[in-house]
Amino acid sequence: MRKIIVAAAFATIMPVAAFAHHGWSSYDANNVLTLKGAILESRYENPHGELMLEDSGKRWLVTLAPVSRMQARGLPREALAVGKTVTVVGYPSRVKEGEMRAERITAEGKTVELR
Repeated sequence: MRKIIVAAAFATIMPVAAFAHHGWSSYDANNVLTLKGAILESRYENPHGELMLEDSGKRWLVTLAPVSRMQARGLPREALAVGKTVTVVGYPSRVKEGEMRAERITAEGKTVELR
């Protein structure tokens, strides 16, 4: 009976988890963007970090890597504090205007590969 309950719970949770995490195919890898601006908002959390920054008068939601990857590659939370200026290189979303996935970020003079 316990196995049936566990299996039912798993079957219920998995579609929600899959829906919540977007795939990278929703970003246009043929269109490379380079944005530079001050960080307006910063979320250094899983499943991946995010920044809101402004470049040339437009606000962008920038999807970063998971926290563990950023830490392992030398990009601490403090480097992504609100008010700091960063440069991000990545791909725009095909689905959401003003969203991009970052491939690399330069913060505090250090460039970090995120993928």
